Amino acid sequence: METKSKKTIFLVDDDVDYLFQMKSMLESMGFDVISACGQKEAEEKIDEIKPDLAMFDLMMENKDSGFILSHRMKKKLPDVPIIIATALTAETGMIFSLEDETDKNWIKADLYLEKGIRPDQLHREINKLLKI
Repeated sequence: METKSKKTIFLVDDDVDYLFQMKSMLESMGFDVISACGQKEAEEKIDEIKPDLAMFDLMMENKDSGFILSHRMKKKLPDVPIIIATALTAETGMIFSLEDETDKNWIKADLYLEKGIRPDQLHREINKLLKI
């Protein structure tokens, strides 16, 4: 009997509580989770891991930490889907999306989500990106 291996998600956020909650939620959905607290720790791990999907907070040490990590990850592993999760709109009122090619070219992420996403919605989006 063939067992389906678990998919691994690389989760990065500088909010320790949020990181713990998200890691627990993703594990309860059946994923393995590698987490990093902040951009610096994530950059150290990017070269050592090969996740099936990555989920980055946008604003950590820098206002564009998530974009920086997305670029590094896509350069190393172009086929790994990336989700950028942020509270940017709630905090600043700024809105951006991945609707047009220009945004997709510079953002280098496959999906943009506002934090506070419902677990069932997040699970559906991850499954879509992983094609499972």
